[in-house]
Amino acid sequence: MQFSLSSSPHNRVRRDTSQVMRMVCYACIPGILAQTWFFGWGTIIQISLAIITAVVTESTILELRKKDVSRGIGDYSAILTAILLGICLPPLAPWWLVVIGTFFSIAIVKQLYGGLGFNMFNPAMVGYVVLLISFPISMSAWLPVQSMAQTPYDFLDAFNVIATGYSQTGYSLAQLQLGVDSVTQATPLDAVRTGLLGGMTYSETLSAPIFISDWGWSYGWSAVSIAYLVGGVFLLQQRIINWHMPISMLFGVIVTAGLLNMLAPDQTGSIPFHLFSGAVIFGAFFIVTDPVSGSTTDKGRLIFGALIGFLTVIIRTYGGYPDAIAFAVIIMNIAVPLIDYYTQPRAYGHQP
Repeated sequence: MQFSLSSSPHNRVRRDTSQVMRMVCYACIPGILAQTWFFGWGTIIQISLAIITAVVTESTILELRKKDVSRGIGDYSAILTAILLGICLPPLAPWWLVVIGTFFSIAIVKQLYGGLGFNMFNPAMVGYVVLLISFPISMSAWLPVQSMAQTPYDFLDAFNVIATGYSQTGYSLAQLQLGVDSVTQATPLDAVRTGLLGGMTYSETLSAPIFISDWGWSYGWSAVSIAYLVGGVFLLQQRIINWHMPISMLFGVIVTAGLLNMLAPDQTGSIPFHLFSGAVIFGAFFIVTDPVSGSTTDKGRLIFGALIGFLTVIIRTYGGYPDAIAFAVIIMNIAVPLIDYYTQPRAYGHQP
């Protein structure tokens, strides 16, 4: 009898890797549509540039490595990485930003380790962190929700800003960032962080126009999170992802945020704020569940997800960056071998 051993990702449903990757891409559609609705066409353009860069980079490296290019591209892993990275970027970030980030994700984080199944880290998150550390100003240039923007823009404006830095009518990115009150708009996480550093209480920071309730719900951002939640539920229903990591991550966020808010309600965000004002929902269902760089045991997945949730809230509250999903994921990617080692199920027939 002959046995064959394949590299990760492994899944128990009878779908090949390309089918799994495509299903995850499809599940991103509700969130992408919501982002486009609230923040304009830039999201679609960024994702398109990322996909082109990923395909070209993957094809070139596979050709240099004398590998089957059509098979490598056909598993859709590079395309999924590009989509996940493009989603995370500001809609009107300059074109070279997404090109650099995608190239790094594919060439360094994925192919340098041997390709799909051998990368230790989540490629999209490492690419995002490299861009965030290297180009912090460009990576923080998020736009206000379109209904709150002083200067509306269309597809051609978005394309021109990404390509040249200016819209068709000559508006710069800085001008497009202005809200209807002529004040530069910030993300909900940025608004709260800046307010707390300025001596305001958490309740006072919620007076910013972007927030629509005292619970920390934000206009646009919360709706985008709910859209990604729909896609995440679809992945669970189709058994594309395992429930352990997303649920444990959300549990980690809820417990950590709840305890901190209970101990210091004027200095820390509420549970709804942490869940729906950033990338927690997106991260829980589309990033943490990466079958290659995450834990492979059921107990390990629970620990892996919970600690990512814990670190996310801690870094958001006490660290130097408003959102922390990428940092938390990378830190826990390092710990995966240790987690898997201590959470392996006991072999059948083994005496304690």
